[in-house]
Amino acid sequence: MNVQTAALILSAVLHTVCGQSPMVSVRPRTAAVKPGDTVSFQCRVTSGSQSVQLEWKRTNNQPLGDNVKLGPDGAVLTIVNAGIHNQGGYRCIATNAQGKSTNTATLSIRQPPEVRVTPSGPLTVRAGQSVTLECSVSGKPRPSVSWFKQEEGSETEMVSMTTDTTALLQVTVMAAEDAGRFVCRAQSGEGHAEGRVELELEGGASAPQASVSNTDLTAVEGQSVTMHCNATGTPTPVISWSKLRAPLPWQHSVSGSSLTLSNVGRQDSGQYICNATNAAGFSEAYVQLEVDSPPYATVLTDEIVARPGDALRLQCLAHGTHPIRFLWTRVGGASMSPRAESTKDGLLKITRLKASDSGTYKCVATNHVGSSEALSKVTVRA
Repeated sequence: MNVQTAALILSAVLHTVCGQSPMVSVRPRTAAVKPGDTVSFQCRVTSGSQSVQLEWKRTNNQPLGDNVKLGPDGAVLTIVNAGIHNQGGYRCIATNAQGKSTNTATLSIRQPPEVRVTPSGPLTVRAGQSVTLECSVSGKPRPSVSWFKQEEGSETEMVSMTTDTTALLQVTVMAAEDAGRFVCRAQSGEGHAEGRVELELEGGASAPQASVSNTDLTAVEGQSVTMHCNATGTPTPVISWSKLRAPLPWQHSVSGSSLTLSNVGRQDSGQYICNATNAAGFSEAYVQLEVDSPPYATVLTDEIVARPGDALRLQCLAHGTHPIRFLWTRVGGASMSPRAESTKDGLLKITRLKASDSGTYKCVATNHVGSSEALSKVTVRA
C-alpha cells in the first residue's frame, strides 16, 4: 500500500475478552509543539476480542504525510519534523469482527510571532499630513501587539486601534519631532518580532537616531558575534563602530552597519558603541558584550609523598567564568576516605592518612560553559 494513502492498517493481536467490540484510548489527547519537533501519539486497545486491526486517519481525510511514521505494532503514530501541514486531528480506528470504535488526538503547531508593516517606508510626509501605519501579525498562541515611537535612549507606546491580527496607528506630522522611527512589536510565549517604518518630514534635515537590535550580548570564547545598528535621520547618517576605552579587536569586520567579531576571547568583553553622524548632529547606541570561558583547572601540587597519620591538603584552582563548582574523586573507582572533606573553593582535606589513601585524585572544575580536570598523585608510606 502506498505510504501516501490516507490510512495505514496494521494488525495487533491483543489478549483481551473474546466476543466484544474493541474500545481504544489515545495518549496524549492533545499536543502542542514547535515547528521541527517530533511528537508521538499512542493508541491502546482497552477492551475487545482478539485480532483487532488498528487504522490511523486524518480527521480531514488528507494523507498522513511522508513525515508520519507508525510503530511496528501500529499502536504508535510518530510525526517527525512537524510542520503546519501536520496540524489537526488524528483518529485511531480499532476494528474486529464484532465492530469498531475510534478515538482522536489533536496536534497544534506553535508559531513564533511574525510582523509585517505597511507601508514599508521610509516615508516622506509634508507638514500637516496624516499617515496610517498598519501592522499585520500572526503566530500561535496569538501574540499581543503594540506600536512604539523610538527616540534617542527611550521609546514611547502609542495609542493604536487593534484587532486579533492588526494594529493601526495614525500619525499626523506637524513638525520634525513628530516624524522619526515607529516600531510595531508583537510578543507571545513563543518569542517576539517587530517591524519598523521611518517617517521623514519633507524638506528638512533631522538629527540621527541610532539604535541596536540587542543591547546585551553573551558569547562563549571562540565564537563569532555580530552586532547590528540602525540609524534614522536626514541626510542618511554615516555609521561607525568603536569600543569604550579600547581599540576594536583586530579580528573584526564591518559590513554596512553591522560589526562582526571573530574568535572572541575574554579580553573582547566590554561596551561597543555605534556612532551615527550626519550634518544635523550625531547619536550613539551601546552594546554590552560579555565573553564567557570554560574553566581551566590546575592543582598546586602534582605529586605528594606523606607519612601515615599526616594531614593532606590538596588545593584545586580554576580560571574561567564564575561561578565554578569543584568536585574531587579518586581515579580508578576507589572510594573517598570517610576522613575526607572538600570545600566549595576546591580544597580537599584528609586527616590521619593511611596507606589505603594512596592513589591519584582528580579535581573536576565545572561552569555553565564546560569543565576541566587536574590530577594529583598521593603516596602514603612510612
